[in-house]
Amino acid sequence: MQQVDLNQVSSNGGRKLEVIVAGDEGSARLDRVLAQRTPELSRSRLKALILAGSVTVKDAVVRDPAYHVANGDTIIIDVPEAVPAEPQGEDIALDIVFEDDDIIVINKPRGLVVHPAAGHASGTLVNALIAHCGLSLSGIGGVKRPGIVHRLDKDTTGLMVVAKNDQAHQSLTAQFADHGRTGAMERGYMAFAWGVPNRPHGTIDAPIDRHPHAREKMAVRQGGREAITHFEVRESFAGRDGKPVASLLACRLETGRTHQIRVHLAHLGHPLMGDSVYGAHFKTKAGQLGPEGKHALTALDRQALHAYLLALEHPRTGELLHWESALPEDLLLLQRALAAAV
Repeated sequence: MQQVDLNQVSSNGGRKLEVIVAGDEGSARLDRVLAQRTPELSRSRLKALILAGSVTVKDAVVRDPAYHVANGDTIIIDVPEAVPAEPQGEDIALDIVFEDDDIIVINKPRGLVVHPAAGHASGTLVNALIAHCGLSLSGIGGVKRPGIVHRLDKDTTGLMVVAKNDQAHQSLTAQFADHGRTGAMERGYMAFAWGVPNRPHGTIDAPIDRHPHAREKMAVRQGGREAITHFEVRESFAGRDGKPVASLLACRLETGRTHQIRVHLAHLGHPLMGDSVYGAHFKTKAGQLGPEGKHALTALDRQALHAYLLALEHPRTGELLHWESALPEDLLLLQRALAAAV
């Protein structure tokens, strides 16, 4: 038995849901029954509603998530209208790959910060999505905002998916946590790296944590969080002397740590081209490139990383969705210049 929308507008402008306890739900915890019956509301959202006095059982307010209900109990959930997001919507052009009532997939350009933070209070992807999605945002945790479940660095380009409601947010969060170990989730990146790995494909399994001295950086550290990156050499490029100087790698994430590919490739001895944070000590390598390669790398002025592949299960229908994004123009120019060698 599912919950019933009473089609009543509550005093706070929201809606009321009714759940009648039945079957093996008798004697179960209130929060667990509601989580089972109202999948469109996250567990954290339900807990907040209970604690706020927005849930009644047999016409009495219950503020204890662990309260045990009984068969036949009528539970009313007073779900307030989602409040406007704190970040303001901004009219920023978006390259939209897919959109429906639950999710939106965009092809993020270079230079676009994902979420407002110190130094980037506006002009972010979140600001753009609030303006673009408008009323289609039904609220994440009671706030009309997009549900960010993963991020790309400011200067990394490529595919990103964002949730538009609580149910989608829960599903995507679970899929990203699983990273394809048991489900359909897949994330692929194209990376231009210095040098060529000594094997055509491999796995980097090295824990990542904050750098011990430079807090804005991450590093491979004993005792850090598990981090696994799979790579495959797609193309190698020779320098002016005819010896291998760079390669194009297809990387797939099995975990999703901050700066994971950048840190792992640097740890492997093949940092990303253009990465001023993790590959600064490789700047002299540019002298081995031909004139076109040097020019293209200087013009790139960012880490050469692009999220080209995203696959996941649709949070509502379960349909397997798959998208691919071609290299952006600046990386195409780099690829052609490197292939031109001398």
